[in-house]
Amino acid sequence: MDQVDASSPPLMDHVAPPDPFLCLAITAVGAENIALIHTSHSSSTENIPITVPSRNGVSSSNLQLLSLRNVSIHDGKTLLQSLGSFPSLKTLYLGYNNFSGIMSSPDLSNLKNLKNLVMGGTNLNISVLQSIGRLTSLDTLSLSNCNLEGTLPDQGGLCELVHLRVLYLDGNNLKGALPSCFGNLTSLEELDLTSNQFSGNISLSPLMALISIQQLYLSYNHFRIPISLEPFFNHSKLKSFSCKNNDLYAETELHSLAPKFQLNSIRMSGCKGTFPKFLYHQHDLQAVDLSHSNFTGVFPYWLLENNTQLLHLVLLNNSLTGPLPLPIHSHLNLMTLDISMNNFNGHIPAEVGAYLPGLTMLNISGNALEGNIPPSIGDMKSLISLDLSHNHLSGEIPEHLVEGCFSLQLLALSNNSLQGQIFSANFNLTNLVSLQLDGNHFHGKIPDSLSNTSFIRGLYLSDNQLSGKIPGWLGNMTELVELVMPNNHLEGPIPPEFCQLEYLQVLNLAGNSISDIPSCFSPSSLKHVHLSRNMLQGELQDSFRNSSSLVTLDLGYNHINGSIPNWIGRLSNLTYLILNNNNLQGRVSIQLCQLDRLRLIDLSHNNLSGNVPRCLMTALHDGDFDVPAPSYYESVINQTASFFMGKEETVEFRTKTISYFYQGKILTQMSGIDLSCNKLTGGIPPQIGNLSMIHTLNLSHNNLTGSIPSTFSNLKQIESLDLSYNNLSGIIPHQLVELSFLAVFSVAYNNLSGRTLGLVAQFSTFNASSYEGNPLLCGLPLPKSCDPIESPTLLPTDSNDIGEENDFMDMDIFYISFTVTYAIVLLAIVAVLLINPYWRRTWFYVVETWMTSFYYFIVDHLPKCHYI
Repeated sequence: MDQVDASSPPLMDHVAPPDPFLCLAITAVGAENIALIHTSHSSSTENIPITVPSRNGVSSSNLQLLSLRNVSIHDGKTLLQSLGSFPSLKTLYLGYNNFSGIMSSPDLSNLKNLKNLVMGGTNLNISVLQSIGRLTSLDTLSLSNCNLEGTLPDQGGLCELVHLRVLYLDGNNLKGALPSCFGNLTSLEELDLTSNQFSGNISLSPLMALISIQQLYLSYNHFRIPISLEPFFNHSKLKSFSCKNNDLYAETELHSLAPKFQLNSIRMSGCKGTFPKFLYHQHDLQAVDLSHSNFTGVFPYWLLENNTQLLHLVLLNNSLTGPLPLPIHSHLNLMTLDISMNNFNGHIPAEVGAYLPGLTMLNISGNALEGNIPPSIGDMKSLISLDLSHNHLSGEIPEHLVEGCFSLQLLALSNNSLQGQIFSANFNLTNLVSLQLDGNHFHGKIPDSLSNTSFIRGLYLSDNQLSGKIPGWLGNMTELVELVMPNNHLEGPIPPEFCQLEYLQVLNLAGNSISDIPSCFSPSSLKHVHLSRNMLQGELQDSFRNSSSLVTLDLGYNHINGSIPNWIGRLSNLTYLILNNNNLQGRVSIQLCQLDRLRLIDLSHNNLSGNVPRCLMTALHDGDFDVPAPSYYESVINQTASFFMGKEETVEFRTKTISYFYQGKILTQMSGIDLSCNKLTGGIPPQIGNLSMIHTLNLSHNNLTGSIPSTFSNLKQIESLDLSYNNLSGIIPHQLVELSFLAVFSVAYNNLSGRTLGLVAQFSTFNASSYEGNPLLCGLPLPKSCDPIESPTLLPTDSNDIGEENDFMDMDIFYISFTVTYAIVLLAIVAVLLINPYWRRTWFYVVETWMTSFYYFIVDHLPKCHYI
């Protein structure tokens, strides 16, 4: 089955065959011909052949359906050999089992009359296809999610199943081109190859011979498929086609030809340009998904006009522009309309509710729509999901919407310019599961009318102008999972009724004026707490001590005093600890060393004293930790939550001298330590160098002594390193030049001596401010030079140093060069005088004249002696 975007309801390509087969078989042959071995938990059975006791004249020879599900059998070979005693067996279900000993190639050749074989969810080797190929009577074969790898054989195997009508190979790792013998499967009506690694040009594949095909699913492969679908124009029986996430390419379309097929369902993505021409000839469409393409132009209203039975239209993430037109006639059947993440502008049509009254899901988010929300949306009585977020809508929420859409479960109006009170007293949205009103200009108190929504799981009211106290009736919403209301003007304590919220996982009230946390508030399911930038005061006492599932604890920018509580060491899942900008005192608790999943810790701007605990560096998690795979039911719950809520966890952390908000996947990769602006003493633990994946380290503005550990050279991923304003001494380890990702570096205002790291590699980007305040430091980029007689081998030469090197001269070289030059000049003069007599006489004459002049100059200027 194709993957489904969380923002749109699923367009079902097909329904997997497990239990429907069982139901059909029961209807056809009666319960006396059915044997079931179906356990909810794996069990172990050794060498037990299957037998069916006779009853009412019916023996094992009459058995037509056998289902073995969730069974762990050590000797599966004996099991399958015993199947030969069921000559009438027509349906065999072996899905989701744990067989051993037969998985390489089970022998199924004795099941000559088998019609339906389902092995989905069981690990198989591709060699099993040869055995299955002998079951020439097969009508339906499901090998979904069997971890099959390799290429399909060119002969034998599946190619022998000439009577096969339904084939599921989705969710495997099959690759290469489809074998040419696949063209033998001329009876095939439904083929699912979704989520494999198949490749090749579809125009040259054996699929062209399968003219009986009705449902063809090719999504999530590497096929080359022309957008025109011209190779399938002669497949007159084709009804459903899916090719999302393949290599779709533009091809000159044959405008004079129309396809022979009339599709019911089409799923394509990755297209470019305008809509494919074959769509203009389709009149039976019920489901259309053309998302994640680059279609341009206006809204394709003709799809609605030409296909009056259309149920689902999904065009999200395209480049459609212009206003939203209404169809000429009311479209009573359309249930899903998703045109989010386009460039539509103008107003939402005022009569949209009258023309599309049957909608259950409407998503117009991520466009540039403006104006008011049309009250006619209240006429959509079946509407379950309404998403108008991330537009430029203004005005208030229409009262008719609040009264008329009583089936609404998701209401998303986030990131607009809506204003006024949230809801009136005539509130009728009692089935709400998720309410997203964040990022608007709503004001006033949280309305009491919301207390009528007993099913709500996600409430998002952040970034508004709400005021007043948090109402206690929020604690009566027993299904509440996420409560997100930061950046408002809420005040007062968290109500004690919140202690009843046993399913609460996210509490975000940051950026308000919350004054107190009830001591009883410690839900065991709580995962993320954001109470920063409030007015919390006093000690933490017992808050959150029993929240063993806690992943994020953000209490920064408050007035919390006292010491870090010891119970914090029992929060075994804690990953992000933010306690900065408080009044915490005492030592950094060694209980933090028990938090072996910790990735990010910020204790900056407090009054903490003592040494930096060495054990903290061994506890801080460095790298990705294993997350157990969710169970089936947890997966369903998570998918439901992501569809109705879809908010990502966000953490504020200061790095590169700026506070950033990390969320989503980036947050999971972030790792850092900030202990700055405290009163910490002692040396820097060299164990910090073991945190090779850490991104930021800030120990500035403390009283740390000793040297900078050379082990810091192991911090290969670090981007920000700040050790300024301490009492560090010694040299700066030259090995730090290996830190190639540094964007911020400072060792300013310490007692460091010796040379700087110069203008080498990444350190060529740092100026003198990174080293200032260390009187004994010298070298670039500081103005103070080191010893003028520098050995070229001590410091690496950099092109930026050339101008500075011109200011220095090696005196030994100067004396030698001067002497050699002087000798050469004298020898040259002597040689000239020996060769040329005229120049020699002239030289002697000049010398004699100079000597005579010099003699009389001396005589004339000597003082006269007077004799008596």
